[in-house]
Amino acid sequence: MDDGSEGRLWAKLINIFRKADSPLEEHILEAREDGEIKSEVVSMLLNVLELKDTTASEIMIPRTDIIGAEISGGLTEVAEQIIEHCHSRIPVYMDSKDHIIGIVHAKDIIAPLLACKRDESLENLLREPFIVSENIQIKTLLKEFQSGRVHMAILQDEYGGTSGLITMEDILEEIVGDIADEYDAVRPSDFYERDDGSFMISGRVSLYEVSEKLHLELDSEHVDSIGGYLSELMGRIPNVGEFLDFAGYKFTIHESDAKQIISILVEPPKGV
Repeated sequence: MDDGSEGRLWAKLINIFRKADSPLEEHILEAREDGEIKSEVVSMLLNVLELKDTTASEIMIPRTDIIGAEISGGLTEVAEQIIEHCHSRIPVYMDSKDHIIGIVHAKDIIAPLLACKRDESLENLLREPFIVSENIQIKTLLKEFQSGRVHMAILQDEYGGTSGLITMEDILEEIVGDIADEYDAVRPSDFYERDDGSFMISGRVSLYEVSEKLHLELDSEHVDSIGGYLSELMGRIPNVGEFLDFAGYKFTIHESDAKQIISILVEPPKGV
């Protein structure tokens, strides 16, 4: 984006936020309809507005899905977990995930492993965990991440047990969408037709695009993507293999994780 277009964008955004006679969401959507701002910018703005009242528990990785290592497992277990799951840092616990005692960064275990010191005490490599209430608002947590220069928080429930985990990336993905890196599995980035006439689509594809291509009427006041739409209808992140039908089209969850639907297999009505 050049300086001129960036300046025009900010001018339009300022104009939108100056209006106070109706909800900001309406002005943002009107600006999209008028062609003043692009759809991807609209999605980001709406996501930011939605996050203002969102709590960490709503987008966290739940306790059952936390990848961690037992302190007694030593460097070997930590290294195995990091390699298997491609994480740059993982929590370390004692006895159970309710007692997380530190965070280990992948870069901190390289030196002892290269020196063949597998028996070096894991406790010496632990960094203090950042622990907060699961009810903390995302906007507050984001400030804490920035001021403390930390990227991961352990969330506790009202009884002091671990309820989940959240990272800076989790928050950013709520705003800009899925952030892939070179270690992520290859996933459909758009909407494509398979040889058998079915479609494989990314959970990030907009409801508008799905509706247009399949001639369906899919609409929501709360979400913009097909993945978000299916999750909204089910009241949760559905599991792989679960499905919903729309006008004869079968939408089956092809891939999902604890936070989102990643890809969807769409089968057309018989005879189409």
